[in-house]
Amino acid sequence: MPVLGMLRADFAEQRPFAGLTIACCLHVTAETAVLIRTLTAGGAQVHLAASNPLSTQDDIAAALAAEPGVTVQARSGVDRATYYEHIHRVLDYGPDLVMDDGCDLVNTLHEDRAELTGRVRGGSEATSSGAARLRRMAVAGSLRFPVVVAERSAIGQIVDHKYGTGQSVLDGILRATNTLVAGKTVVVAGFGPCGSGIAERARGLGAQVIVTEVDPVRALGALLQGFRVLPMSAAIPLAELVITATGSRDVLSTVGFAALPDGAMLANAGHFDVEIDVAALAALAVEVNRGVRPYADEYVLADGRRLILLAEGRVVNLVAGEGNPAAVMDTSFAVQALALAWLADAGGERAGDGAATVGRVLNVPEEIDARVASLTLASLGTRIDTLTKEQRRYLESWRQGS
Repeated sequence: MPVLGMLRADFAEQRPFAGLTIACCLHVTAETAVLIRTLTAGGAQVHLAASNPLSTQDDIAAALAAEPGVTVQARSGVDRATYYEHIHRVLDYGPDLVMDDGCDLVNTLHEDRAELTGRVRGGSEATSSGAARLRRMAVAGSLRFPVVVAERSAIGQIVDHKYGTGQSVLDGILRATNTLVAGKTVVVAGFGPCGSGIAERARGLGAQVIVTEVDPVRALGALLQGFRVLPMSAAIPLAELVITATGSRDVLSTVGFAALPDGAMLANAGHFDVEIDVAALAALAVEVNRGVRPYADEYVLADGRRLILLAEGRVVNLVAGEGNPAAVMDTSFAVQALALAWLADAGGERAGDGAATVGRVLNVPEEIDARVASLTLASLGTRIDTLTKEQRRYLESWRQGS
């Protein structure tokens, strides 16, 4: 992860987080460990909880817990109550900054630990699902500090969502099923940055891809890229593999289960385990065979059809696979680390117009995107052109034309 390595050296010299406490709720993986070390190099005390118990790597959690300036509250496979207990424990330290993945940390801070919000300078959010929750909080007037949403980062949408998630979701599915994707009909629900990447990777493996959407602009984009676009009700009877990537809930529910063909595989690429209604599927089943393969459970319905649910309906690339590749997380975490440093510099006022920024959901500043992209290109040994003075003058002027 060379970009974080370069930032770590800068942070060690500049100490942007000196004396500050950062509470994090992230997937506890080796890539996250590199991020945490980058933050501590900048002077932070970091307290980490897991954003998904099934993605937690216990060996990484133990190694991080031994690091100076770090505490870890995470264990693989814990139940819901323990998951939230861990979040409360990291909040006990009274954070100055927060880093979230799914908004559970920020939500818990506002709902249950509101007395701590006054000292929080700001935070970052990694996921589309978490950003959607933050925007609803902001509209309701409930969000009490500025949060930068990395999912709207230009580099994040390209590298993280489209190419990283696109590849890692298919990787998780292949590990869980060992299926041949070529020739299969794959239904991708949602054609945002993640869904479009998944659809492209599935097509690249030889699948016949159908896209379902509720957004007419995205649906048109899918159509113009050569994908078949259908309503879910028309796509489901054709599906051999369904991948949900919408950020919404009940994308696959009772009606959809009734129409799926025998042997259909179901995978969720969204952050929360609500896109596939697992409770409804269990209620329909007359028999459930757990672990027919690792991370693959067979649900037998009354009419004899078998539906294969992958990763318990949780985010498949992190449960059945290793998540986005390290090179992808290098850029994603670099954006978030720089966003926190940006917020740490004079708190909410650094985000724009003083008190008016409190409770705002902020996009990643362009200069942060540009810096991370430049560092990434440099790490890859790639050079690009620069504008001449004349070109810059022309582009900045409205007086010159043909």
